[in-house]
Amino acid sequence: MSAQHHLARGIQADRDLYARERVLNSAIIDAEIGRGWEEYLEIFDAFYADDVEVITDTTHAVRGKERIRTLLFNVLAPLHVMAEVGGLSIQIRASPIHGDTADETHSAWSVDLIGVSGNTCHLSWCTLRRWAGSRVAYERHYEQRHTGGPLTGDDLSLSPSPPKLGDNRPS
Repeated sequence: MSAQHHLARGIQADRDLYARERVLNSAIIDAEIGRGWEEYLEIFDAFYADDVEVITDTTHAVRGKERIRTLLFNVLAPLHVMAEVGGLSIQIRASPIHGDTADETHSAWSVDLIGVSGNTCHLSWCTLRRWAGSRVAYERHYEQRHTGGPLTGDDLSLSPSPPKLGDNRPS
């Protein structure tokens, strides 16, 4: 094989890697937490290897799809309730960070949690993913930032609706 053929194969592999990254990131952004957390878990199941390892700058590594799935559920379920019942608006954005390591992608993420009061909590971080074929085998979250205060009950619409005229239920 010629050097030109090897180079062309390498360029195609890079394109496929970045295409997988774009598809995964788009699926995460397009999912709607107000409809439920299940869509996010389906994305996780479709894109991540069974023995995936996830780590942040502040936690130890967690390995295995089932352990990580439980952690995801513990974050997604309350967000779903706050969005569906409490009126929390959640905006997710991602942009690629170009790198030069084979089978590795980087992206910058941000999430805005916006209460019905207008108060906002802004989270941002970067993600490094190492891919094994079509699956994420390793993911590290780094450069995590948080701005804005924590949202409180005043930032959600959790009070019961006032009774309607003619509603004969005892109070």
